[in-house]
Amino acid sequence: MAQIVGGFVLPHNPGITMVPKQRWSPGKHEAIYGHFAEVGARVKALGADTAIVIGSDHYTCFGPHCIPSCLIAIGDVEMPFEDWLGFDRVAIANNEPLARHILDFGLRGGVDWAFAKAITVDHAIAIPYRLSLADNQDLKVIPIYLNSGISPLLSSRRAFALGDSVRRAIEAWPGDEKVVVLGTGGMSHWVGDEQMGRVNAEFDEDLMALIEANDVEALIALSDDEVEDAAGNGALEMKNFICAMAMTPAAKGRVIGYEAMPELITGLGFAELVV
Repeated sequence: MAQIVGGFVLPHNPGITMVPKQRWSPGKHEAIYGHFAEVGARVKALGADTAIVIGSDHYTCFGPHCIPSCLIAIGDVEMPFEDWLGFDRVAIANNEPLARHILDFGLRGGVDWAFAKAITVDHAIAIPYRLSLADNQDLKVIPIYLNSGISPLLSSRRAFALGDSVRRAIEAWPGDEKVVVLGTGGMSHWVGDEQMGRVNAEFDEDLMALIEANDVEALIALSDDEVEDAAGNGALEMKNFICAMAMTPAAKGRVIGYEAMPELITGLGFAELVV
């Protein structure tokens, strides 16, 4: 039987590879890249052969013609969509049989999945893959996109239910895969409005504490309006964290690190979901 052996929460901010090191506050570049390296080392230590990476589209892969509430990639994957991230486009190996099983299991159970038989993923998947997973050559990746950015949004409760469906699908899979899940996104950040560049470190630290306590119900209880008022529209990407936490319900959170990064317009948090 396949099993989920661990999970992580980490950022996908494109400025991490795009903004020159000279523009970062002293010590921040080394800290952030060190946190990504620690995630990668832990994935290897867990013996994972498949990673489910949960991200949010940024009007890049989808829209305005089609904006799926939730999408799973079941075929060819390459990255990155954006040519300005600072690294070359490459193919990513997908665990297609397991991805198709997760899709079919969810459809039978009431999850209205969209799916992609071929996709070029944006920085939501590409940044964590590049900085934490790319040197793990035998690792396969299943990208999942949740709509946390364009109204009407996927609800936090639905993000949890979707993660729970993925967890049960993996437990029902007869293969022997060892799976890790990565919930990616920014913490506090305001995108495209007059507060862009502001970081609410107090909100972010409270969010990290809830992740450490594995208090997913407290995260779900925060309304979208409350999150946006306190931490900006970009903080709604915490739905990706909720989805990952639903896949690791018995986990104990371990904070890897947090950095408030106005120069990258966001707070960047890293945590392990230790199962």
